[in-house]
Amino acid sequence: MDYPEPIFLEETASTNSYLQTLCDRERQDDLTCVYTTYQSAGRGQRGNSWESERGKNLLFSFVVYPDFLEARRQFILSQITALALKETLSQYADGICIKWPNDIYWNDRKLCGTLIENDLTGCRLGRSVSGTGVNLNQERFLSDAPNPVSLKQITGRSYNPETILHQILERVTDHYTRLKAGHAGRIASLYKENLYRKHGLHPYKDSNGPFNAYIKDIEPDGKLVLEDETGNMRKYLFKEVEYILPRP
Repeated sequence: MDYPEPIFLEETASTNSYLQTLCDRERQDDLTCVYTTYQSAGRGQRGNSWESERGKNLLFSFVVYPDFLEARRQFILSQITALALKETLSQYADGICIKWPNDIYWNDRKLCGTLIENDLTGCRLGRSVSGTGVNLNQERFLSDAPNPVSLKQITGRSYNPETILHQILERVTDHYTRLKAGHAGRIASLYKENLYRKHGLHPYKDSNGPFNAYIKDIEPDGKLVLEDETGNMRKYLFKEVEYILPRP
């Protein structure tokens, strides 16, 4: 399975919004992708914005139409994007991993963020648009984001956004092909193997306050399963628990 040639935009408000509008007008091929090096209104998780200096980074979105997937299994698409990013960026630096649900971290710092927006058709997924910002060449971050880092800050080298994009899309294509062939279990296993904090006791915070816990599992619907110091199992959906990160 191949992917179409990505569409380059000099500038756009949001690659997700642009691609969604394109798809609303006419159904696009699976893995149609738009990318830019500057967006004026990039969106992140929880309604946050995404800081990106003009011309320095890679900002892209791609679409798939996974109508073979039940809505309750949509988290596997998040795992595919996260794995593709992790595998690509690990070619350039050690210490890169996936922070649940789909951020990419280098040690304790955030290298990529992804926002996935799904449309349902009945109890199945009709369309899924995955949008990611990859910090490639930015050397100073001015927002109040707590822990951003770029690949250039890690390695001291500059990177071509188009080259990195093609490497990511090749891996997305491979994993999506595996998913269509019925190998979701392998994708889920790879995701768990590459998790940030997969070993050891670490601090978290939920609505009841801070606690220390081990990551025990990620359930098929995306729930994070933690075991706290007292042996109590805690399960969380997105936004229900916060990682307490070390201060830079």
